[in-house]
Amino acid sequence: MQMPFGSAFINMLLKGGYDMTMHTFDLTPLYRTSIGFDRLAQMLDTINVDVPTGYPPYNIEKLTDNKYCITMAVSGFDESDLNIDVKENILSVTGDSSKDDNREYLYKGISSRNFERRFRLADYVEVESANLSNGLLNIILVRELPEAMKPRKIEISTSKVIEG
Repeated sequence: MQMPFGSAFINMLLKGGYDMTMHTFDLTPLYRTSIGFDRLAQMLDTINVDVPTGYPPYNIEKLTDNKYCITMAVSGFDESDLNIDVKENILSVTGDSSKDDNREYLYKGISSRNFERRFRLADYVEVESANLSNGLLNIILVRELPEAMKPRKIEISTSKVIEG
């Protein structure tokens, strides 16, 4: 069985452990030397919860260092059929095409089924805008780091020792 993520699965998560039968991670070695990675365990636990169906197809594009675009092919849906929500760093895009269609089809090859697609957002990533054009839904995401999180230079002062 092949390990996910490569590099011998990041050296077995820094010499911790990975149980292939239960799909659980032992992050104890990471906690010994790292601070603030509590949410990593929670994220790894939910990594296989949502098994995507492949519909609708989508692209994720990096526009700049802090700007991204998710493009979803949602032909047949209009603005009233689509819903975009963000809750607890999960971006959820749903499409509901259950409107009454009184047409009689001889052949129906264009898919118009309902869907829900979820994306996990990193901290400080927010939805800037969404646009539906020519059957493509574009969702623009921006990472806005707070001033306290941006790198800063710490000045080192020297003090004279008073002999007394």
